[in-house]
Amino acid sequence: MKNIFVALALLLATSGVTAFSLTASAQDITVGSKKFTESVILGEILKFAVSGDGVAANHRRDLGGTRVLWSALLKGDIDIYPEYTGTIRQELLKGTDTHTLPLLRAALAKQGIRMSAPLGFNNTYAIGVKKETAARYGLTKISDLRRYAEFSLGFSNEFLDRGDGWPSLQTTYRLPQRDVRGLDHDLAYRGLESGAIDGIDVYTTDAEIAYYDLFLLEDDQRHFPTYDAVILYRADLADRAPKAVASLTRLEGTIDEVRMSAMNGAVKLDKRAEAVIAAEFVISRLQISATAIEIGFAARLWKSTRDHLVLVLISLGAAILFAVPLGILAAGHARLGQLILGIVGIVQTIPSLALFVFMIPLLGIGGPPAIVALFLYSLLPIVRNTHAGLRGIDPGILESAAAIGLEPRASLRIVELPLAMRSIMAGIKTSAVINVGTATLGALIGAGGYGQPILTGIRLDNTALILEGAIPAAILALAVQGMFELAERAVVPRGLRLKSVG
Repeated sequence: MKNIFVALALLLATSGVTAFSLTASAQDITVGSKKFTESVILGEILKFAVSGDGVAANHRRDLGGTRVLWSALLKGDIDIYPEYTGTIRQELLKGTDTHTLPLLRAALAKQGIRMSAPLGFNNTYAIGVKKETAARYGLTKISDLRRYAEFSLGFSNEFLDRGDGWPSLQTTYRLPQRDVRGLDHDLAYRGLESGAIDGIDVYTTDAEIAYYDLFLLEDDQRHFPTYDAVILYRADLADRAPKAVASLTRLEGTIDEVRMSAMNGAVKLDKRAEAVIAAEFVISRLQISATAIEIGFAARLWKSTRDHLVLVLISLGAAILFAVPLGILAAGHARLGQLILGIVGIVQTIPSLALFVFMIPLLGIGGPPAIVALFLYSLLPIVRNTHAGLRGIDPGILESAAAIGLEPRASLRIVELPLAMRSIMAGIKTSAVINVGTATLGALIGAGGYGQPILTGIRLDNTALILEGAIPAAILALAVQGMFELAERAVVPRGLRLKSVG
């Protein structure tokens, strides 16, 4: 029985390792982009520009916020990504004298990072409201909001915490609003349109500004800095791939606000693929041959499934191998057991996205940090149920085992584990379902899986893409639970599986 249980866990872990090795692919240059359309388009442009000079490149799109990309760049998990000067000054190098471009470059160079000249457009923040709202309340500038404390505001989660975001904006303008919600940037537009909120933060090149016919309030206190789009890249890239760096310089000054807004609109409103728009740009502006390869539904589904299985199989298999012995140890030692349960319980209280991000400085982006985070999240149900199953055994049964001369280890193997196995399997099934769902967040740090189409679908307001990730994730959760139901038949004695009658 014990051998069957261990074999199952080893099968999960080793099959996951095999899958992980199959998904890995060596690339010379890795481009990253944030989880909004403009960044993804620029990432595709960078990929085509680098590839056009014969350098192999891939694009890790839809990664999380600024800190995720910055950490990945410093660690070397990505080589290039598009950024904005305001973000660099306010978020990445806050407290450093970077008021001129030379000073900004010098500060970046100290961390092994170089910066291109501006690409040609400024995409700063603004506060947007519906035109009828502006007309009804006489709103023309941000300071006018002081008169309407009852207004409900919806800001992107990053904007709520940025140095130039809501806290400092509220201080600068002495704004009285208290109903301030954190939303996904793309969902905020729909909230504004539905009337659920009265104002949102926007990027000034967003295609949705024209689509929803919004009014942008004047920044009359000049709170928001200039956000010139630039390219950040690792300094060692000049030695590793000088052609790639030369390609990046060719992009300087080639994109103005009108062109960038048009490209955003082509993706967001006309539903055209980012890669297609980027290919058209590099062909027309850089005279670089580029071909956008559209990936079909079946290929996308297979890749998402493969990546998701990698995350689930490795993390869950390792959790089973680690958590069951922990639960046994906790059940056998009361004080130590409380400590073990307390630690795994604390881990479970850490917000899942935060735990994923915490792993980046240690393990970079992609599969490894996601797997470790999922492993940690999978521990509590298994440890707790193992502990409860063993502690719940009738003391009389344990006394009988001792009376017939069974040593503690033999008693554990022959008597206690079989009696507790139903509880242990219940914990594993719970952990498996949580694991499959939580693994969708791995896409935010480049781990792929079913979270990738979900994130893209939210960004593009595409329900079909959201369902492309959500439905398979639900099916996989049911399949994994069913697999452990079958495993339970093998490891739980038949008599303990029979339902009581009467």
